[in-house]
Formats: sequence, structure tokens, C-alpha cells
Amino acid sequence: MDHATSKEVKMAIKSTSPLAGLLRKSPFKPLQEHMRTVFSCVCLLPQMFDALYNDDNRQLEETAGQIARLETEADKLKSIFRLHMPKTLFMPVDRRDLLTLLRDQDAIADDAEKISQILTSREMRVPDEIKDLLDELLEGVMEICGEAKLMIEELDELVQVGFGGKEYDKVIRMIAGVRRSEHNIDNILHRIKRALFRVEEKLPPVSAMFWYQIIDLLGNISNQAENMSDRLLLFLSK
Repeated sequence: MDHATSKEVKMAIKSTSPLAGLLRKSPFKPLQEHMRTVFSCVCLLPQMFDALYNDDNRQLEETAGQIARLETEADKLKSIFRLHMPKTLFMPVDRRDLLTLLRDQDAIADDAEKISQILTSREMRVPDEIKDLLDELLEGVMEICGEAKLMIEELDELVQVGFGGKEYDKVIRMIAGVRRSEHNIDNILHRIKRALFRVEEKLPPVSAMFWYQIIDLLGNISNQAENMSDRLLLFLSK
């Protein structure tokens, strides 16, 4: 979601931007900075759901505002990355692959903001029958996003060792961990949708629809993290 105004973007992409300077040195530093912002955005989701459980509308709105600001910051960083990315990279990574990785990262922040918008646009109540599974799903999403962030943090080390050695083995293990986490989340998604289906007749139809949408968005965040691991595996295989 590109909420930044054209003026803000122009200010953000000046050649004097510290992030633009980093990009001239390494395309990974800005990518890592972007992922840190994305992860900060996702880390606020459990706080949002805690506020929802406690009927704390003030906290709900404040947290949604924080998520919106972080998502906007991620958009600015994305614009800098795209506009200052060299046409040719003197390293074993394709420019298009890096841009695709950036897109996957940014989609995580977008989905986090979509969830926050749903939770603040109407009065939502968590059905008791899905609460435990929802907590389990949130925990899984936080775990896989944390694993994805750690993978991105290792990119500089990978370059220094020429995409080989112990660092290579370490990242391969990380990728395997993300895939295991995504498989676990798929299982949770199946169970929570079944639980919601069993009680959806008791819920207002619009509420049931939105809960399915929230669950799918949490699943999308997990899928994007797995996409990032697939993209990194592509880097390693070239």
C-alpha cells in the first residue's frame, strides 16, 4: 500500500539519503533495513489482538496507528531501494531477484496493515471457539516472520564468504526451518477454519466473513515468508 505522498517520496529518495548511500555500497543493507521495519509492523499484531480480547478500543486504535506509520515507512524504504538500485550488480545475485524479494517483504507489512484496518473499521468479537487456535496461529506467524528476518540479516555474511562454507550451511538450515514453520501454520489454518465453520451460523454473517478474511491474511503473511526462503534458496543455487 503506497500511502506516502509524492512529496514525501521525493524527499525520501534524494541522493543524499543515508539509505541511498548504503544502496550504492551494498544492495543488502537497505533490504535488511526494510525487513526490520516490516518485522516491527508484524510484531504489533499480537498487541492488537490483546486489545481486542480486552475490549480496549483506545489501545486498538493506537496500535493500528503504529502499524500504519511503520507500513508507510516500509513503503518509503521500498521506493528508495527501487529507484537507487544499480542496473548492474557486481555480485552473484540477480537484480530482479532482489526486487522480487523486496516485494515479498513489503507484502507482509501490507497484510499486517489490512488486518489492523479490519479490526478497527468495525466492532469485532473473537468467537470463544477459535480463540486458542487464533493465539496459536499468531504465535506461528510471529515465529516464521522472525525466521525470515534472520535469513535476511545473514545476506551480508553470505556475500563475504562467496555464498559458501559454514554460512551457506547455516542459511540452508534456516530455509528448512521456515518451510517447517509454514507447514505447521498450514495445519493450524486448516483447524481454525474448520472450527470457524462449525460456529459461523451463530455469528453475524459479516463478522464470519471478516474472520475468514483475517485468517487468510495471517496465512498470506506465512506464505510470503516462505516465498522469501524460496528466493534466498535461488540465490544460493546460482
